[in-house]
Amino acid sequence: MEWLPVSASTYADKVDFVLTLINWISVVSCVLIAFLLIYFVIKYRRKTDNDPTPAITHDSFLETLWTVIPTILCIIIFLYGYVYYDEYTTTQENSYEINVNAKMWMWTFDYPNGKKTLNELYVPVNQPIRLVMQSEDVLHSFYVPAFRVKQDLMGNRYTFINFTATKEGVYKIYCTEYCGTGHSNMGGKVHVLSAEKYASWESGGDTDTAKASADLPLDQVGKELYQSAGCVACHSVDGSDGGIGPTWKGLFAKKREFEDGTSSVADENYLRESIELPSTKIVKGYMPVMPAYKGVLSDSQITALIEYIKTLK
Repeated sequence: MEWLPVSASTYADKVDFVLTLINWISVVSCVLIAFLLIYFVIKYRRKTDNDPTPAITHDSFLETLWTVIPTILCIIIFLYGYVYYDEYTTTQENSYEINVNAKMWMWTFDYPNGKKTLNELYVPVNQPIRLVMQSEDVLHSFYVPAFRVKQDLMGNRYTFINFTATKEGVYKIYCTEYCGTGHSNMGGKVHVLSAEKYASWESGGDTDTAKASADLPLDQVGKELYQSAGCVACHSVDGSDGGIGPTWKGLFAKKREFEDGTSSVADENYLRESIELPSTKIVKGYMPVMPAYKGVLSDSQITALIEYIKTLK
């Protein structure tokens, strides 16, 4: 039974080795100490009330031994950690650089060719990657268990992650720093593609994921985007109001009142504008916290979201 996540980067096996080393040292030490404790309790126990208390003196050899051995083990663990941390923080010359922005409660990825993705990171297999990361609001933490990489994201400064994915597949992204009410929904995926598939995706071609979505009805594609694009963090679909964004249930064709005193019917054009440029019209009673999705979601993705909203009557 696998008790660790799948290992899918050059760094992961090294982290697992250090973890296994520490676990074995801990287990052997625990068993040894427990055995000696029981042994000495039995051997030196007072058998009668008249037994004299033995005179206990120190043993320089034993004291040196139980000082030197743990020190050597700690030094070994430190050296492994230092070497691997140096590799983790060193950027290779041929690294492919991707900018990562975190905001309650979503991830935005900006690629060198100008493409943008939301909560979905695409990387080629066996290609060194450097993520340049920052937060637009509170503290977040980017974590991919399969790669054994984790790094906090802060405002007004950049932090970095270096990794090389070794296995094609889809791996989960988590935010591991509590960042508000939508924290548990701040997830994402890393798509590790072959060089050919990545080149096709980069040039605007289809990936297997896109092909799978193309086989679904448009409203079902929108339902998937509701989760993957982070809409679930602020908008409910059951009529409940979490206070962050208005519910989508019964939204379509409903009259909306805005903070500036104007109003509008929530038709397709209004919904599109609210997705692309949400700060244009702020619904009364809500804060302008939603990020703009213009240039992040494609026209077909926006249409899919609108079709999904239409089904929530």
